[in-house]
Amino acid sequence: MKKILYFALPLVGATMFSGCATILDGQTQTINLTSSEPRIVEINGQQFSAPGTVNLKRSNSDAIINIKDCGQQLVLQKSINPTFFVNLLSGGVYGSTTDYATDAMWKYNQTNVNVDCK
Repeated sequence: MKKILYFALPLVGATMFSGCATILDGQTQTINLTSSEPRIVEINGQQFSAPGTVNLKRSNSDAIINIKDCGQQLVLQKSINPTFFVNLLSGGVYGSTTDYATDAMWKYNQTNVNVDCK
């Protein structure tokens, strides 16, 4: 009986605390910044160079992109990551809780953002 508990307990724990969106999509999202000339942008307080790619941590709030050279702002709107619903369909209440707690249940609507001044 003890041997069964030693093997079953880690399996049950891994099943309870795994989240589909966390595992499949991760806690970050890659955003491609395009620009016709080099620019410095600030996203949620961090500076990045454009053109280039940025790994943004998924969040329950929209990401604000400030283009430094021209004082322009762009908004990356968040929405629910469709992978999050896999947990609900498969009965994974614990997995969906994990996705919610790690913010992996969210995604940004755009993956390609042009940061040229207008």
